[in-house]
Amino acid sequence: MINHASALDIDAVRAFTLVADLASFTRAAQAVGMTQSAISLKLKRLEDRLGLKLVERTPRSVRLTEHGVSFLMRARDLLAAHDLALSPRDAAVRRLTIGFSDHVAGADLTPLLARIAGFDSALRLDVRIGLSGDLVDAFDAGKLDAVVVRRERHRRGGETLADDAFGWFAAPGYRQPPGEPLRLAMLAAPCGVRQHAIRTLDKAKVAWAEAFTGGGVTAVAAAVEARLAIAPLARRIAPPGLIDIGPDLKLPSLGKSAVVLYARTADARASALLRTLAATFRGMSGRVVSR
Repeated sequence: MINHASALDIDAVRAFTLVADLASFTRAAQAVGMTQSAISLKLKRLEDRLGLKLVERTPRSVRLTEHGVSFLMRARDLLAAHDLALSPRDAAVRRLTIGFSDHVAGADLTPLLARIAGFDSALRLDVRIGLSGDLVDAFDAGKLDAVVVRRERHRRGGETLADDAFGWFAAPGYRQPPGEPLRLAMLAAPCGVRQHAIRTLDKAKVAWAEAFTGGGVTAVAAAVEARLAIAPLARRIAPPGLIDIGPDLKLPSLGKSAVVLYARTADARASALLRTLAATFRGMSGRVVSR
């Protein structure tokens, strides 16, 4: 039975939703700038208060119980009502402008935005997709509040979110014509992934030809799926069904590339949202299975 003598701890409810969304006590703690033990304690107190077991935790996984799934929607409604009640009626709409590198976003962008969409009803997201170099230049010029990009060789600082492994991806059944240059599908210059792929092939003395130039990773992936060419892609963003054909063709390794968050905002709620974004991204990148 639920004891109605005392109110629920809003911070504990928020901790529960973060654990549910991120499937991790560690990433939930990172999102709110707390320790993992503090998150665990808040969740334990919430479960004691409700008299219900909300989360089952093992060394390798975190999942909601049946009661946890049932309580999650009510928890979201409670947090939304709480945040709305604390927001001044005439509060100005705040905007957070974030840039994502096209070679970073991939299919993860949709669930990433879905998880942070309800973070703050007074905060509006303005998302830009582009090349890492262009986005960093815009960030340095004060045109973007934050960027999630691939680390440039000369760039320091930032918060590392993931180390993406790259491969040479092709559609099943793709055949490289014997004796012909390697057929590549890439983004247009000055894409950093393009430059790295070309340098790697030239160093290994592998002849190549640009069979397809795309204005975005989606177009490049479509060309690969149509068996027009192969493409240098991060394993994390390569569309399902594509295979790393590099070992079969004895192509040189593309190695790894760090995904980095650069941010500049004095707004406390925007900073909290960026912590949630970083924790969510780490969780998604951590689920990648090497192929």
